[in-house]
Amino acid sequence: MSAAGVLRLATRGSRLARWQAAWVAAAVGGEVELVVVDTAGDRRRDVPLSAIGGQGVFVKEVEAAVLDGRADAAVHSAKDLPARTEPGLRLAAVGRREDPRDALVGAPLAAIPAGGVVATGSARRRALLLDVRPDLTFADLRGNIPTRLEKASAFDAIVVALAALVRLELADRVSESLDPEVFVPQVGQGAIAVECRADDAATAARLQPADDPATYRAVAAERAFLAALGGGCTLPVGAYATGGTELTLRAVLATADERTLHRLTVTGTDPVGLGEEAARAMLAWVG
Repeated sequence: MSAAGVLRLATRGSRLARWQAAWVAAAVGGEVELVVVDTAGDRRRDVPLSAIGGQGVFVKEVEAAVLDGRADAAVHSAKDLPARTEPGLRLAAVGRREDPRDALVGAPLAAIPAGGVVATGSARRRALLLDVRPDLTFADLRGNIPTRLEKASAFDAIVVALAALVRLELADRVSESLDPEVFVPQVGQGAIAVECRADDAATAARLQPADDPATYRAVAAERAFLAALGGGCTLPVGAYATGGTELTLRAVLATADERTLHRLTVTGTDPVGLGEEAARAMLAWVG
């Protein structure tokens, strides 16, 4: 923390990112200052995420602000984090998860016409939708939540994270929330992650009121699964853990053409071991 005892939280500048940072600030209490960081993902909204680095494009500059001392901690959507924590940092807190489901805006799934166009930048979402509606076609969708909602009328439907709409008080735009046991969410979806420097015990302790142990365990299992797949796995993948002492982890992995899915469910008490077990099973399927 700064010499004056002010906790400096690095965050992206979007409305949702600022909401998340404000939530962390309220949870920890005391004097908090937001350090707003512009990221590659925010600057390059005209190209698919896969073309500018994929997972991590929304977090690297925010993490850099912590590593170089401009901030004490970084606040992220947990789903934006790479599976392996950046060297020099620790995952200090994971806030209680909001509804992790994907949501359709524009029309419920059954009302989308044959051959209808659904806009999403997510390979996972495309693969899951194709599994139940192989007739659908897709368009790319980038931008913050308000921008995506503005574009919704140009398509039969768009897909966004329900948690984002709830947090921004835009849940009235939802046409259908998709069953997470079928439409398995992205790793960490709906959770807020807070990182600090690995050697900064004082900040880690300050952040503890923002941590929800059950969510931390669930997200740890999901992240372990993704890390054991190869961390930066480019195949469409999702994982969702629920439960308390005993966790149930549902995972899905699709082929590169997004047309063939493999699903599995495993249970156990060790989050990391559970995620790694699921990954081994998935890798055996991939061959």
